[in-house]
Amino acid sequence: MSQVIARDVDIKTADGVCDAAFIYPDSGSHPGVILWPDAFGLRPSMRELGARVAAEGFCVLVPNPFYRLVKSPFTDASNFDFAKDRGKIMPPMDSIKASGAAETDAAAFVSFLDSQKEVDTSKKIGAQGYCMGGALVMRTCAAIPSRLGAGATFHAGGMVTADPSSPHLLIPKMKSRMYIAIAANDDATQPDAKDKLKESFASAHVPAEIEVYSGCLHGWCVSDMPKHEGKPIYDQAEADRAFTKLIALYKAALG
Repeated sequence: MSQVIARDVDIKTADGVCDAAFIYPDSGSHPGVILWPDAFGLRPSMRELGARVAAEGFCVLVPNPFYRLVKSPFTDASNFDFAKDRGKIMPPMDSIKASGAAETDAAAFVSFLDSQKEVDTSKKIGAQGYCMGGALVMRTCAAIPSRLGAGATFHAGGMVTADPSSPHLLIPKMKSRMYIAIAANDDATQPDAKDKLKESFASAHVPAEIEVYSGCLHGWCVSDMPKHEGKPIYDQAEADRAFTKLIALYKAALG
């Protein structure tokens, strides 16, 4: 495990300036990673995830995906009331879901990583995402296949839809190794999604592991998730298992 350094950075994109956290080991050069946050954006829990990945020997960029509209709007999601406050997160989410937005940002983030002395540009870049960030991982891997070597999604939403821009339709453009971790309640809501993903990855000859986490709720990997029906969403033991799978993916695909 490495000691890590974290600093706030501003990254110029085609649409403005994105505020982000850049977290990396305190010595040497290492593969780069883009960590796409969930609907609550760049905040302490996402920085902590980034630091944990960095300690394993990676240079991690955690962007504010909502920079087109707002600075990171949350510091803690644990008290968020979806019934009352959902309207607060929809406009920022729509801004990154707009056509071409994720691809534009991904290009800027890869360029940023490749310009940092701490990043070993001879190695491929990884991408990981949580909830809405899962679809952004898919778009990143498809947009810059020459640089992305691994992608991992955790309790992602909107991966398989009827829309012509559905993330699963981008799989033929990918060259990265993928890990898709699905929450049990998401699988219950859309049980055919995993099968369509498996078929799409297989048809495109993209190596992928798809796993449903039995008993886990949407959001189980993120420490500051609000409760669901009075029960905690975050599951430390299963989050740790998912993290172990993530690091194994990175070490196999980015080395």
